[in-house]
Amino acid sequence: MSVIIFLLVLFILVLVHEWGHFITAKKTGMRVDEFGIGFPPKLFGIKKGETEYTFNALPIGGFVKIFGENYDEIASSEDSARGFSSRPKWAQALVLIAGVTMNILFAWFLFSLTYMIGVQSLVDESSASPSAQLYVTGVIPDGPAEAVPAGSLINSIQYEDQELVSPTPSEFSEMVNTAGPNPLSVTYTHDNIEQTVEITPVKGLLENDSERYLVGTSLSMVDVVSKPFFTAIADGFTATVDGLVAISSGLYNLVKQAVVGNADFSQVAGPVGIVGMVGDAASFGFTTLLTFTAIISLNLAVINLLPFPALDGGRLVFVAIEAMTGRRIPPEWAGRVNLVGFAILMLLMIAVTYNDIVRLL
Repeated sequence: MSVIIFLLVLFILVLVHEWGHFITAKKTGMRVDEFGIGFPPKLFGIKKGETEYTFNALPIGGFVKIFGENYDEIASSEDSARGFSSRPKWAQALVLIAGVTMNILFAWFLFSLTYMIGVQSLVDESSASPSAQLYVTGVIPDGPAEAVPAGSLINSIQYEDQELVSPTPSEFSEMVNTAGPNPLSVTYTHDNIEQTVEITPVKGLLENDSERYLVGTSLSMVDVVSKPFFTAIADGFTATVDGLVAISSGLYNLVKQAVVGNADFSQVAGPVGIVGMVGDAASFGFTTLLTFTAIISLNLAVINLLPFPALDGGRLVFVAIEAMTGRRIPPEWAGRVNLVGFAILMLLMIAVTYNDIVRLL
């Protein structure tokens, strides 16, 4: 199931990216010969106007075929004015950056949608809904409850014949006080595993509260909180900007450390690793999967914008060079550079995939 969800997420994100190229090429007067859903071999196609919309056998994304991306292709064509290479440099740049832009806008949409649906947030006990749950947010080292990890969901607490299911913080504290120096049972869930531990409250854990029986945990209510439309849009925008900054900063630091030989590539996930992450995200619920999809979309945007051959950022560099020099880059030279860049990307993909597999073994 994780593989299916991953392929679906990848399929949607690549289609969003390619649709950005497609619609911008259309709007800037370029001729789009094909918009492909999936990758060849071709199953069937529908011709609408000058564009053929094809459905292909490999459902792992999509592609856009814009007429005239190669100068030689348009040299003898009557439609040469509508070729990619014939259009103004600003139009070429817009088309190249449109895919990245759509990935960013799509991430903003997903973040905003998540906030509107509702995300898990810490709430006061007084404002918590009946469905709110009690979580351990901190544990005193060597305290009575040291066996209960932070982040655990408290399912119930029991002392003798009294049991509280899904207690509030005040109910939990009250039962601890009732038990006094006597043991009580706490059932909790951590990493999807439910466990029950016996805990004996003690006095003196806190200097300013030495007379009260405590077990050494800090507790908080977690509830699903949905936000109004405009607040969700604003918070979604903030999350998008923060995500772009964090991803760009992390990538910059990774490259900088790689240059000096100190990079920790064990933290870099390839396709195999992302499959597991998508599965984990889906297991936590629909909104978590939406958030993770938004993060992947931002990663695709940042990576595609890198000034590296075979990526949109690399092609933007070619367009910028041509604009500044007033000369066309020979197609043969550009093709060789892109081929080398693609080969390097494939080698990196193989390396991180190998790293993923090694981590699983």
